[in-house]
Amino acid sequence: MPAPEPPPIPSSAVRAQILATEHWSLLGTRSTMWSEVMSRITIHLTVVSASLVVLALVAQTSGFGTPFRILSIGLASAALILGTLTAVRVMNASHDDSALILGMNRIRAAYVALDPGVADYLVTSWEDGRAGLMGTYTMGLRRSTLSHVIGSTSMFVNVVNALVAGTLGALVANTAGAAAAVTAFVGSLCGLAYLVAWLEYGRRTFAEAPADVTRTG
Repeated sequence: MPAPEPPPIPSSAVRAQILATEHWSLLGTRSTMWSEVMSRITIHLTVVSASLVVLALVAQTSGFGTPFRILSIGLASAALILGTLTAVRVMNASHDDSALILGMNRIRAAYVALDPGVADYLVTSWEDGRAGLMGTYTMGLRRSTLSHVIGSTSMFVNVVNALVAGTLGALVANTAGAAAAVTAFVGSLCGLAYLVAWLEYGRRTFAEAPADVTRTG
């Protein structure tokens, strides 16, 4: 029985079409993912804003007594839980985004292999590793790591959560009868501790993340 003939090797045009299809698939996935994340952030900020409006209305009608304090602690706790869940989603999305970017870098490397001259026209990187990842994020521009971290979506969400955590700590201390100075110290400590904990978690997670995309299947 004769051996089956090997499948024909696709032409460069067919390869480019296949790569382009995969490229657009990754772009679509990235766009959908960040659209969902931004919707989550919008919901979180809406809840925080609505909580402030509710507290303002309650303060106008019943003052700043015990009912106001209890309601404040409850709303702050709910906002902090919702914000923490949002921060986790943003962190996961950032990791997925890194994988998508590295995947598109690999596709661009295939484009360069098909036509080396196209490399002169690419703005983003076609290399693997963290250098290639940051090259695509910054599009070849020189930008400090500090500015990239400070301006990130994750930092924005965590700063909002830290403000809520500090407010919650101050409310609990005030309800327990602490002095004004102690209340301010507890609030500042809670907010700072929350922010530092999340920054350290993000740093460790990014440091331990693989710098390349592993093919499966």
